[in-house]
Amino acid sequence: MTDLELIFNMLGEKVTTEITRKEDKDGLEECKDASKRGGAVAGIARKETERELGEPVVTNENYLDVPEKEKRKQLYLW
Repeated sequence: MTDLELIFNMLGEKVTTEITRKEDKDGLEECKDASKRGGAVAGIARKETERELGEPVVTNENYLDVPEKEKRKQLYLW
């Protein structure tokens, strides 16, 4: 998972949390609605970002495949 993928994931989660708090949602069905709306916000942001960058944000990269320490080494190898 890339940094941008993590950012959009966090955006969806945070928007969902804020909707849930602001609208005092309680229970599975009410929270399910908030999560769909939060995910939609993150989805729109992702699509706009992809349009601006001209490339997909979502990758097949698995963040856990290579430990962070190894990733840093690869970034700084010239």
